[in-house]
Amino acid sequence: MTEQEIKQEAFELRRKFGFSGTEPIRLKSLLLKEEILTYFTPLDDDFSGMAIEANSTKFLIINSNHSLGRQHFTICHELYHLFVDEDFTPHRCQTATFNKANKSEYWADTFASHFLLPESGVLAEIPKNEWRKDKIKLATIIKIEQYYACSRRALINRLLHLRLVSPEYRNELIVSIKKTAQMHGYPINQYEAGNEGEFWGDYGSLAKELFDNELISEGKYASLMKDIGIDIFENLDDNGD
Repeated sequence: MTEQEIKQEAFELRRKFGFSGTEPIRLKSLLLKEEILTYFTPLDDDFSGMAIEANSTKFLIINSNHSLGRQHFTICHELYHLFVDEDFTPHRCQTATFNKANKSEYWADTFASHFLLPESGVLAEIPKNEWRKDKIKLATIIKIEQYYACSRRALINRLLHLRLVSPEYRNELIVSIKKTAQMHGYPINQYEAGNEGEFWGDYGSLAKELFDNELISEGKYASLMKDIGIDIFENLDDNGD
């Protein structure tokens, strides 16, 4: 594949999911809508995530030790494997390395960059007087990364690719990331780890359906629900609204 083809694949998948070529994507809403079960759990630092598809069910595992912004990039990386990669087999991914030695992972990273941070959308958020190399202001960068809910590194790499940032200026911009965001009045949660133990999707509904159809025992149902932090035996007499 070529980068232009990857860019087009990212645009087409955005369109398939109902998004324009510029707007930010609320990934939680997307994963819920597409019924992609997603589990966040602590993993080794070099294990960003994994995509699995079995019996028409799509499943993601995401490293909750990574910042929320990096998790978002990893989710987009895994969407490439699920929807674009013709030779996909489940494997542990280390995302955002852009390692050309591994074509599948390189294209997945490239796809994630285009899908999460579309060129036309990023450029639309940059004042025209900052369109020259190394003229983009830190305030503009923070605004864009907040708008697209991405990590500073993901955005800077995108700007580097668009030739709006030099390697030298890049090194200046990735220092004191949380502090600079705070100083510009923005929340810093997307630069921090999170989502540990969360499960996005209808896992619970699937487990309940199995139980209701007598395909699993009450004990197995309780065990499955406990895996996502829900004790079905608590508050059994709760009649609240």
